[in-house]
Amino acid sequence: MMQEFVQVKKIWQEGERQLGVIWTDDRKDLFDVVTLRRKCPCALCIDEWTHEPKLKPEDVKDSLRPLMVQSVGRYAMNIQFSDGHSTGIYTFSYLRDLKA
Repeated sequence: MMQEFVQVKKIWQEGERQLGVIWTDDRKDLFDVVTLRRKCPCALCIDEWTHEPKLKPEDVKDSLRPLMVQSVGRYAMNIQFSDGHSTGIYTFSYLRDLKA
């Protein structure tokens, strides 16, 4: 069975450390940005061949904050973090899976 494609209606920052998302199916999720950074799916953070994490969770400080969030087409978002990292593309399906 094919999963219905769900998009984002609204993204906002809630407090210092959370991003809120309202989906087109009206579900609301809050994402901790430190957790998102630790689970970054980019090639700098995840080995492309083994899919093993290269980023150690302890290397991401709890003081990390989002600086900017940008849409990537109609399927993902990119977050620029206060540690300088900005190469992760967080697909909407990846974000939904994190909250499943």
